[in-house]
Amino acid sequence: MKFFKPILGLLLIILCSNHKAFSQSNYQKPKLDHKDSWSLVMIPDIQNYVKWNRNQPILDLMMAWIEDHIDTLHVKMVVCTGDLVEHNDIINRGNDGDQSAQHQWEAAARAFSKLDGKVPYITAAGNHDYSIDREGHRTSRFNEFFKIDKNWMNQKVIVQNHYNEAGEPSLDNSAYELRSLNGRDYLFITTEFAPRDTVVTWAKKIADMEQYKHHRIVLLTHAYLNAKDERTTGEQKWFIYEPYVINNSYQKSARITLPYANNGQQLWEKLVQPAANIELVLCGHISGEGYRTDKNAVGKSVHQLLFDAQSVGGGHRDGNGGDGWLRILEFYPDNKTVKVKTFSPFFAASPTTQAFAWKKDARNEFTFEFDK
Repeated sequence: MKFFKPILGLLLIILCSNHKAFSQSNYQKPKLDHKDSWSLVMIPDIQNYVKWNRNQPILDLMMAWIEDHIDTLHVKMVVCTGDLVEHNDIINRGNDGDQSAQHQWEAAARAFSKLDGKVPYITAAGNHDYSIDREGHRTSRFNEFFKIDKNWMNQKVIVQNHYNEAGEPSLDNSAYELRSLNGRDYLFITTEFAPRDTVVTWAKKIADMEQYKHHRIVLLTHAYLNAKDERTTGEQKWFIYEPYVINNSYQKSARITLPYANNGQQLWEKLVQPAANIELVLCGHISGEGYRTDKNAVGKSVHQLLFDAQSVGGGHRDGNGGDGWLRILEFYPDNKTVKVKTFSPFFAASPTTQAFAWKKDARNEFTFEFDK
């Protein structure tokens, strides 16, 4: 027995050393496959970061990581799939977060402020970013916290915008132009959650304009694809938070149909499929990953991606917000190939967890190709 403790101690040292070596040797910092590539960073729904005080620093870490890698990864655009907050306008804390709506919006805007003046970014508006009345008409504080003056890099590239349901010009329906990315012009269009018919008509008119005829268009919208690689269907609905809290739980109305709203399949039929130049659709809303490709009206491939990590890291109420996962889309200099990588700055921040910083399965790391 007198030899047992020293031997056990030695084994523990060897095991810990090997674990450390394994973690470090298997971790690779994010880098471009090709030095002339450019990147788009995709941030999934952030509601579960901002609604808990404890989770907000993880979102700040993600944004700081993006800020630190704008140059090394040639980041030209950052997009967020929406649900910037859990609650648009509540003041009373319930069981689904410990932050008021005001603090949630402030946390979301503050996190994105790390990118202000450094890179353009588009934040879609999700269902949680809206409140509705009994007829399903929506209002949002989105326009209060995400104005065009917030980020002058957005001011430089915005070329179109529409109106929210209150009739105000708002960035939840807007378009941004990036010219000559490896010789190719891009137009990024974002539309509100379950976009109204008037918004779909607006976006279609933008896509059909002669001035964007040769642009590659990326459409960002909150809800479009599910984790089974199917476009969403059915009536688009939301609920009202009733003015009652029972056992610390907010009471909700029955779900109310949003008038003139479009689901993913309707967006495909009315907007994406008829367009000759919408070649990429990005969305969130439904937890998980999804991907499909279909041909549009002129026979060109349209790549459609879902990415939403809000349910990982412990879930909606007890989790950390989503383990810090984001996506890096590397657009190769051939103007055809895109490499999708899924990475967590949260796990990458410590040598102890760096071995878990990449998702390497086929749903999370893959390539796709645009048609020439």
